Amino acid sequence: MNEQMGIFENVSSQPLPARMRPKTIDEIVGQQHLLGEGKILRRIIEQDAVSSMIFWGPPGVGKTTLANVIANQTKASFIDFSAVTSGIKEIRTVMQQAEENRRFGEKTILFVDEIHRFNKAQQDAFLPFVEKGSIILIGATTENPSFEVNSALLSRCKVFVLKALGEDDLMTLLGRAVESPAGFGGQNVEVSPEAMRMIAVFANGDARTALSTLEMAVLNAETEGGKVTVTEDTVVQCTSRRSLLYDKAGEEHYNLISALHKSMRNSDPDAAVYWLARMLESGEDPLYIARRVTRFASEDVGLADPRALELAVAAYQACHFIGMPECSVHLTQAVIYLSIAPKSNSADRAYMAARSDAYKYFAEPVPLHIRNGVTKLMRDEGYGKGYEYAHDTEDKLTTMSCLPDSLAGRTYYEPTEQGLEVRFKERLEQIKAWKKEHSKK
Repeated sequence: MNEQMGIFENVSSQPLPARMRPKTIDEIVGQQHLLGEGKILRRIIEQDAVSSMIFWGPPGVGKTTLANVIANQTKASFIDFSAVTSGIKEIRTVMQQAEENRRFGEKTILFVDEIHRFNKAQQDAFLPFVEKGSIILIGATTENPSFEVNSALLSRCKVFVLKALGEDDLMTLLGRAVESPAGFGGQNVEVSPEAMRMIAVFANGDARTALSTLEMAVLNAETEGGKVTVTEDTVVQCTSRRSLLYDKAGEEHYNLISALHKSMRNSDPDAAVYWLARMLESGEDPLYIARRVTRFASEDVGLADPRALELAVAAYQACHFIGMPECSVHLTQAVIYLSIAPKSNSADRAYMAARSDAYKYFAEPVPLHIRNGVTKLMRDEGYGKGYEYAHDTEDKLTTMSCLPDSLAGRTYYEPTEQGLEVRFKERLEQIKAWKKEHSKK
């Protein structure tokens, strides 16, 4: 242990991600859709034509790094501002300084990390200064700015979407960290290609996680003869439990439930079970998933397989009775069944069409013949007059119309030919044919 500490005693006390933070555009790994030769963001930075913008992307993809690069290359005063530790008072102080700079002809770039954490009032405090040009606002967020940034402020900012880094990008970054003097260069550290690939996979597109994991692996690796060797076993020990990318209160919550829903709709049980596992292993409430699965049973399977709803409700009850981790198998059973089941959205389409008419014709009176005449006065007013009781007829059918006169003849339910709904379609066609034949002239 003493030997190992001796090897690293001259290494900076800063964490590896901080030591390896790029200083120029060319040092940034990834984001070539924005920073490649001739791409828009690269041109903006190189020409010192930076305007207010928002960087949106998952953690560890370079939002803060880009802000620092801009600080290094732009001819402006640069203020780093955190939405986590700052309030209205701090905003006003910074704005006053920016206004002073503007009077002397100096631009001020204000970088706001995690801008989505600011409430509406705090975000509004920036607006007049952005409009006057006192500041160039650069915000960074992991949340969809369409939902988390005020529309007035958002309309004055260009949004750049940063993507999660690919495995090859992370491999490049890790290799650079091993060889660079700012990282472990000259420290006699060897990382096997397999171990490096494992770290890249584990990081899941996050450069900060990749570098932090590498640093942990190096510090916990075996040392022999002054040489530190990071093996696959070392990485396994440092990554024994993957921290899945998931925020139950944020956009990723909706992304994953959408992925589950669309995989089932696309009759892909393998993908559906994968997204189910992603959600459950990240700590999602199984009852929430069960409710969504129950909705799917009627929205997307419906009358093509009426048993789908029964199974979904049973899965919900099982989750309620026994909870996680045991109920994972019940949800898996339901998800597989719903994925394979024939699909029909006829019930959902019927309701949506009827809802549209309900909004347009919201005051249509209920026809008198299908009102309950429970008192003499109501019966004298015609309530229930002309009502035909289907059970009293030979075919258990009547020609009586039950829609308001203004909607007579409207069709909302249009059955498909999927699964059992074929039988319902045949039955409905028989009913309509009978009513047409027996309708009063």
